[in-house]
Amino acid sequence: MRLDSFQLIDQVEELLPAEGLIRCRATVPQSASIFAGHFPGHPLMPGVLLAEAMAQTSGQLLLALNDFTRMVLLAEIRSAKFRRMVLPGTVLSVTGRLVHDGSGYAVTEGAITVDGQAVAESELRFRTLPFPSEETRAAMRDYARSVRL
Repeated sequence: MRLDSFQLIDQVEELLPAEGLIRCRATVPQSASIFAGHFPGHPLMPGVLLAEAMAQTSGQLLLALNDFTRMVLLAEIRSAKFRRMVLPGTVLSVTGRLVHDGSGYAVTEGAITVDGQAVAESELRFRTLPFPSEETRAAMRDYARSVRL
C-alpha cells in the first residue's frame, strides 16, 4: 500500500472476467503517518481505508470489464461491516464481485480476509461515466499495469 498516494492495492492476484470476480493483495505498511493518530501506541488500519481498499479492488474489476472505456467513481457504501482489527504489516486478500452493471451504475460486493478469516465486507455502488480526458484514461491504465491488472 502507498497511503501517501492513496493507492491501496499492491497487486491483482486473480481476475476472472467471466465470473465478474477479482482478488487483490494489499499489505498494510509497518509504519505510516496515519498510525500516529490511529491510535497512539496502538496502530490500527482505519476502517475507512479498509472500505477504500475494497472500493479500489472493485474499481479495477470494473475498469477491466469495461476495457477502460468508462471511469469508475465510488458513489455509495452500503452495509459495511468490520469484523476484526488490522495491524501494520498485515497482508490482506481483497476481493470484488460484480452484482450489477448498467445504466451508468455498477454494484459490487467487496470482502477482505486475512489467512482465510473474514475482516470486512460491504456492498459498493459506483457511478460509471466517460473519462474526462485521454490523459486521465492513460493514467488509470498505467496504474492498472503497475498492479498487474
